[in-house]
Amino acid sequence: MAISYPPVVPIGGGADSDDAALQRHWRMAPRLSSVAELTDRFLASSGFDRAPWLTVAFAMGIACWFVLAGPWQWSAAVGAGLIAALAGAALWQDNHGVSGRPHLRQALISLGLLFAAGIAVIWMRSEIAGAEPIERPRVELLQGYVLERENRAAEGRIRLTLAVRDAETAEARKFRINVPLEQARDEMAEGAVVKLRARLMPPASPMLPGSYDFARAAWFQGLSATGSAIGEVEVIASPQRSQHLKAVQRALAGHVRGELGGPAGTIAAAFASGDRGAISNADEEAMRDAGLTHLLSISGLHVSAVIAAAYLLALKLLALWPALALRFRLPIVAAAAGALAGIGYTLLTGAEVPTVRSCIGALLVLLALALGRDALSLRMVAAAAFVVLLMWPESLVGPSFQMSFAAVLAIVALHDAGPVKAFLAPREEGWLAWISRRGLMLLVTGLVIEITLMPIVLFHFHRAGVYGAFANVVAIPLVTLVSMPLIAIALLLDLVGLGAPVWWLAGKSLDLLLAIAHWTAAQPGAIKLMPQMSGPTFALYVAGGLWLALWRGRRRLAGLAPVAIATLLLVSTPVPDVLVSRDGRHVGITMFDADGNMSRLASLRHSRSEYARDNLLELAGVQGEPVTIEDWPGARCSREFCSVVIKRGGRSWSLLLSRSNLRVEERALAAACERADIVVADRWLPASCRPRWLKADKRFLEQSGGLTIMLGRRELQTVAQYQGQHGWWRAGAGG
Repeated sequence: MAISYPPVVPIGGGADSDDAALQRHWRMAPRLSSVAELTDRFLASSGFDRAPWLTVAFAMGIACWFVLAGPWQWSAAVGAGLIAALAGAALWQDNHGVSGRPHLRQALISLGLLFAAGIAVIWMRSEIAGAEPIERPRVELLQGYVLERENRAAEGRIRLTLAVRDAETAEARKFRINVPLEQARDEMAEGAVVKLRARLMPPASPMLPGSYDFARAAWFQGLSATGSAIGEVEVIASPQRSQHLKAVQRALAGHVRGELGGPAGTIAAAFASGDRGAISNADEEAMRDAGLTHLLSISGLHVSAVIAAAYLLALKLLALWPALALRFRLPIVAAAAGALAGIGYTLLTGAEVPTVRSCIGALLVLLALALGRDALSLRMVAAAAFVVLLMWPESLVGPSFQMSFAAVLAIVALHDAGPVKAFLAPREEGWLAWISRRGLMLLVTGLVIEITLMPIVLFHFHRAGVYGAFANVVAIPLVTLVSMPLIAIALLLDLVGLGAPVWWLAGKSLDLLLAIAHWTAAQPGAIKLMPQMSGPTFALYVAGGLWLALWRGRRRLAGLAPVAIATLLLVSTPVPDVLVSRDGRHVGITMFDADGNMSRLASLRHSRSEYARDNLLELAGVQGEPVTIEDWPGARCSREFCSVVIKRGGRSWSLLLSRSNLRVEERALAAACERADIVVADRWLPASCRPRWLKADKRFLEQSGGLTIMLGRRELQTVAQYQGQHGWWRAGAGG
C-alpha cells in the first residue's frame, strides 16, 4: 500500500530557501560523522603507545581539582568525565553492539573514567589527610609525642613534629616546633614525650600570588600549626628502642661528618643519610643557582645509582658460581638484590616522599628487567607515575614530582627517537670515537633536560640557571661514578678501620663538585629571574611537552606549536608594578631608570626576613638588593606614612603606604587618602579613607591575601582568586 505524505509548506522564504535549508542539514550530518571518522583513523594510524595517556588523564583530573574552586565544580567535572565515558560506550555501535569507531570509542571511555577517578582520588585524599589549621596565632603550653625530629644545624635549630591531644575535644593534632640547637638533647627523638611552651602560627598562605603555598603542603602533611619553643623543653618520657631507624640515620650522618669535615662532609652526609641540615646557606644557594640542587635531594639519581650498583654487582658475582647460574635466572636474583638495596637505602635516608617515589619507579624497572621487558620505556615511566599519584595525588602540583618525571620522560623520549637510535647504534670504530659520541650524547641529553625543566623551574621558583646543563654534564657523572661509590666503599672499610684514605678521595671529589657549583653560579648572567608565569602559559608548556614526548613520528612536532605560544606569552608577561604581602607590612615597587629599563626594587621596609625579601625580588624579576622607599628620590616619608608617585601607562600614580601603627588624626588621613590612587596599610583604616582606586588595608588583605598590581593595565591579582574553597585557605584568618 502506498503511503502519501502531506506536501511541505514553505515558511517565510519559498521553495528555494527550504531546499537550501535541507541541503545544509544533509551536508552537516556527514561533516559531523566525518570528524569522528577522521579522528578514529588518526588514532588508528598514529602508532603511539596509548597507556601513558591514561596516566595523563588521571593527572589531569587531579590538576582540575586544584584549579576548580569548590565542591559543585568538582562534582560537575566528575560528571563530565563519566558522561564522556558513557557517550563513548553508547555511540557508534550498530545493532549487534559492534563499534564502528573502536579507537575513538575506547579513548572516550578510558580517558573519561581516568579523568573522573583523578578528581575523586585527590578529593578523598584531601578529606582524609587534611588538618584544620589553628584560627589565629597564639602561645600555648604543649605536651606531645615526638613523631619526627629534623636536625637543622646550619640554621641553629632542630625541628620537632609533635602529636598533641586537645584537652577539650580529645582530638590529636600535629604541630611542628623549632627548638634552638643549644637546647637540643639526644632524648628529644622519635617516640619521646616532651613538654614546652610554644608560639604557634597557622601554616602560612602564599605571601604573593605565585609564591610557595606552605599552607597547602601543611594541609596534606596533617600539620595544624608551626611555631617555635619559648623557654626550656622538658622531656617527660624518653624514646623507646622501636624508633632505632631514625637514630641510625642520625648516627650515620654524624659519623660521615666526623670522618669528612667541612663542606664536603655535609654533602657526603646528605648522600649517605639524606640529612641536609648541616649544609651551609652559601653552598645551598650555589648548588641551586648552578642547577645542581637535585643532587642534594635523595631522589631518582641516588636511588637509581644504588640499585644499579647492587644489581650489577650481584649479577657479576653470582655469575662466578656455575652451579647457581645453571639453576636460577640470575637477572631475577640480581633484581631482588637491587630491590633490597633500594628499599634499604630509601628507609635509611628517611623515606621522604620523593625518595619513596623514586624507589617505586626503580623497582618497576627492576621488575621489567626480571621479566625480560624493556627496562626504560614510556609505559614504565607512566606506570611509575600512576602508582605515585595514586598514593600521593597532591605531589602532582609540587616541583619535585614534576621535575623528576619530566626529566625521565625527556630522557626516554629522546633516546627513543629514530635519529638518536641511529647515532648511538653499534658500529666499527675506535675507542676515541666511541667516547666522543657518548660524550656528545650526554651533553645533548643535559641540554634537553635543562630545556624541559626550564618552564617548571620558572613557574615554581621564578628563576633558572642558564648554565645548568653544562654543570650537570660534569657533576652527574662525578657524583654517580665517583663520589657515591667512594662514600659506600669508605663506609664499608670503616668497619675494619681502614676507610681514611677513601674518605680523603671522596672529600676531594665533593670539593670539586662544590667548586663547580660556586664557579657556575658566579658567572655573569648565570641566573635568570622572571615574573610569575601564568597558569595557562604553564599548561601550554605541559601540553606541548607531553605531545612531543608521547607521540611518534612527525606528528609529535605538532607539540612545538603550544610550546611556541607559551614562550611568546612568557616573554610578554608584564612585570608587576606593586607587590603587597598579606599582612601589608611588605610592599615592593619596581623602579625604572631614565631609559625605561627596570633597575631596582624599592621596598617599604628594610626587612630582616630573607624570605620576604626573596619573594619580592623573585616575583618582580629583579636582581640585587632592594632599596627602601624613603631612600628613593622623590619619595616623601614620615614616621606614619610614605608617599610616592610613579609613572605607568602614560599617567602618574600616587601611592600612600603605612609604615607604623601610630595613630593619625582622621581628618588628615582622609585628606591624604583623597589625594592617593592606592593606599596600603597593615591596619584597619576608617571608612573616611577613600582613595581614588584601591584601599588595601588589613580588612581587605585578610580576604584577598597578597597582591600584585599592574598599573598600566589597572589589573589586580590576589592570592585568594587562586585558592577557591580548598580546606587550607582561610580568608579572614591571621597569618
